[in-house]
Amino acid sequence: MLSLGDCRYAFIVVGLMGVLVFNVPSLMLFVHLPGGERFSELYVLGPGHMAEGYPFNVSAGADYSVFLGVGNHLGGSASYQVVVKMRNATEPLPNATSGVSSPLPMLYGYEVFLAEGQTWEEALVFRFDDVAFGVNVSSVGRIRVNDAWMNVNETAMWDNVNGGYYYQVFVELWLYNAPSNSFGFHNRFVSLWLNMTSFA
Repeated sequence: MLSLGDCRYAFIVVGLMGVLVFNVPSLMLFVHLPGGERFSELYVLGPGHMAEGYPFNVSAGADYSVFLGVGNHLGGSASYQVVVKMRNATEPLPNATSGVSSPLPMLYGYEVFLAEGQTWEEALVFRFDDVAFGVNVSSVGRIRVNDAWMNVNETAMWDNVNGGYYYQVFVELWLYNAPSNSFGFHNRFVSLWLNMTSFA
């Protein structure tokens, strides 16, 4: 049987628990619990909006298309730049360890503003021109990205191991930084390996 002191103690504990339960909604206005992981996503999908069917064997004079996507999960709105670049197998990619973008020039860019939880998706259509082949070497003079032509003058040596002339179209994600009033590399990139062939 409980003594009077034990009953008083139980009554105080139950009363305090009730006060806490009824005040939790008010406390949440002032107490901010840490949210989930904050991140941005960058992805590339094949021409059918699926993770398949990516172009690989390419040649001059044909259009190739993929879809680029960006998702904002940073906890607030964000402004992004989606930067398209091209390289051969010996030129530098972005450095994921140090967070440094590739020094290669931008060929094409998209500017994207997304609210928290929003996703952007857009077609990337490209075509090669002024393509030539020599002894164990191929060269690409120009590339068209969407409706803009750029001179690239890229060369690739024959890859004996994989049997082809390999180029890479890659896309970097840049994020707007308000204090510096500029975009900076957001340490995310995706790429497509392409084997340049002499047939259309």
